[in-house]
Amino acid sequence: MPIRSMPSTRRRLAAAALVSLLGMAALPAHAEGPALSADTIDVLESLQSQLASGDADAVAGRASASAARLEGGNAADRWARALFLQIAASANARSGNDAAAADQFAAARTISGVPADRQLAWLRQEASLRLRAGQTQQGADLLTTWVEQSGGDDASRWQLIQARASLGEWTQAAASLDRLRAPGAPAWQGDRLQLASAVYQRAGRFDDALALLGGDAASPDVWRRAAGLAQRAGDNGRAAAIWESGWRRGVLTSTDDLLQLAKLHIAGGTPARAAEHLQAWFDAGQLKADTANRRLLAQAWTAARAHDKALAAWQAVARQSGSPEDWQQLGETAYGWGEWQITRDAFDQLAAAGGDVDGRDWLLKGIAAAQLGDTASAREAFQQAKGAGEAQAQQWLDSLAS
Repeated sequence: MPIRSMPSTRRRLAAAALVSLLGMAALPAHAEGPALSADTIDVLESLQSQLASGDADAVAGRASASAARLEGGNAADRWARALFLQIAASANARSGNDAAAADQFAAARTISGVPADRQLAWLRQEASLRLRAGQTQQGADLLTTWVEQSGGDDASRWQLIQARASLGEWTQAAASLDRLRAPGAPAWQGDRLQLASAVYQRAGRFDDALALLGGDAASPDVWRRAAGLAQRAGDNGRAAAIWESGWRRGVLTSTDDLLQLAKLHIAGGTPARAAEHLQAWFDAGQLKADTANRRLLAQAWTAARAHDKALAAWQAVARQSGSPEDWQQLGETAYGWGEWQITRDAFDQLAAAGGDVDGRDWLLKGIAAAQLGDTASAREAFQQAKGAGEAQAQQWLDSLAS
């Protein structure tokens, strides 16, 4: 930096001192600020020395006062003011006053005449301090600007990804991740891999998340976590697809894993796939065809609206369990699909199994009997329904009498 009326040695020392103050490597002279007086440089050097000795609070006060006195001056005063603000910011940062330090870097970098590369350096420092002070949105936005203007580096991009993730800005975080995924680059590990996987999944980019698994693809917990994140994000269909991929790779093969895959297919809108899996696992002996698992099969076929298969499955469950609840479920399902004989038989079995036949049960049984043309049985069922307080029963009795 050129400095007027100073010996060449003093000029070089002053320039070195200013570079040290800025925390940057020396730049060409044309990129530096206006020339400063010897007195100003003496004060700057004194403050830097005092800061180096650890007296941060005193330096912050002195530097701030010096900056305030130079407000509104000429180009050299503005440049000196920016440097005093930079020292005050550095001192406040050392004292843990991150928000105040960020404000001072912001003031310094917006002073007219400050070289562009100095502005950029202070922008980076301000962004980090905003993040450290808990001003996450502002810090992330500033860091984004710095990355865009400077090209950034791995450390800054990961810091930005973490900030965007903490704000729930998953699309922006994923875009930053994309710029880090260079072909042939080493695979991410540890916390970075976990963060990247979470970001891609939260952004709905599950294929990208799965592509990150690499050697971890043999770990069942990785697949379970991936599907769990998709499920918590409300995408049960994607969770089922992830679990299915893990199963096909021979990773998720335990009894609990098979049942979870079936449940995810039901929740994710592919219940027929769940039913097909369950039946195949029963046939292959991979899954026990007990009452609970057969009930899941019946629920899958019901959700798939495969009438014949669903009713057959519920009949098998009810016969195996002898539970009144299963006979009632069969009756309700058959009634919904207009299968009148199965409806009447199911409610007969409900009563035979000792179940509590309520007014609605009697009503549905009566409607089924009426549809089958068995007027006597229908009238009896409607009388029972009326006695149990079912309001529609009288209307049906009236229709039988007409």
